[in-house]
Amino acid sequence: MEFGPVPLSDALGGILAHSVRTGDRLLKKGRVLGDDDIALLKGAGLREITIARLAPDDLDENAAAAAIAAALVPAPEAAGLRLGAASTGRVNIIATRPGLLQLDRDAIRRINATSPEITLATLSPLARVAPDMLVATVKIITYGVGRALVESATQGAERALSVLPVTRQTASLILTRTPGIDDRLLDKGRAAVRARLDALGIALEGTQTTAHDTAKLAAALRSAPGEIILILTGSATSDARDVGPAGLIAAGGRLQRFGLPVDPGNLLFVGTLGARPVIGLPGCARSLALNGADWVLERIACGLECSNETLAQMGIGGLLKEGRARPHPRRRMGTQP
Repeated sequence: MEFGPVPLSDALGGILAHSVRTGDRLLKKGRVLGDDDIALLKGAGLREITIARLAPDDLDENAAAAAIAAALVPAPEAAGLRLGAASTGRVNIIATRPGLLQLDRDAIRRINATSPEITLATLSPLARVAPDMLVATVKIITYGVGRALVESATQGAERALSVLPVTRQTASLILTRTPGIDDRLLDKGRAAVRARLDALGIALEGTQTTAHDTAKLAAALRSAPGEIILILTGSATSDARDVGPAGLIAAGGRLQRFGLPVDPGNLLFVGTLGARPVIGLPGCARSLALNGADWVLERIACGLECSNETLAQMGIGGLLKEGRARPHPRRRMGTQP
């Protein structure tokens, strides 16, 4: 591709590199200059203009962006994605269903390493997405790029992006009541959990409130409907032998792990009751702010394994935003031990 200033007499058919205003007319950058445009520019007193001119083996910015996006998502409906129209060298890739964004990291790295003229930006791996959410964008930096570079970038990029759908459609919630607990706290927890499930398209089939007692929690667990069981205890779980985990075991379930290397969200436990996953939510789940419970719930909702190894790896990037209401703020930048 050629780029630079040329006399107006040589600018016909070139791509205008920078927007130019002449009187009440604005010629926007990226415009292919025609005879009327050249006359307008000449009438405004210009003698030269900066243009880009494609070589025979170049693709223009929109064609290149569209080709890369189509290679990434060859079957948009099956992938739970929609490709936007190419404009100014950009194609946006948008979710059409709730779920988690799956990425082929190597393919994305290869695309961005092909040439600085070709870029692909995405959300983080396993980011929760909702319908109409922007999940990735292809942007061609220059007005054109070699066809060979586009072909190289798209080699092996097929199905590098998709939305992993929610596979568990129902859930139940058990709240435990401690002596003196304010009903508003129970209501807040119930509302926050419902909002999280709604965002995933999961129906809350039932909510029970029971005393903060191992035997009574076990009874509630045995009768709980839904494909996922959520427990939000009135008092924070402090040990694997505390009421929440003990209630799960007493109900005939299995405790897989207590403690999560995500903050906020440390005091979470996970297990199973028969074939159903059980999540003991930390107290911070009463807030809608992002916490470790979101990551665990989202993965379980989409049918992903939440093994000890998976949960342990959540510590990388697991230091989440400090909440204003935390009674024991973590160390602030610049404070001394």
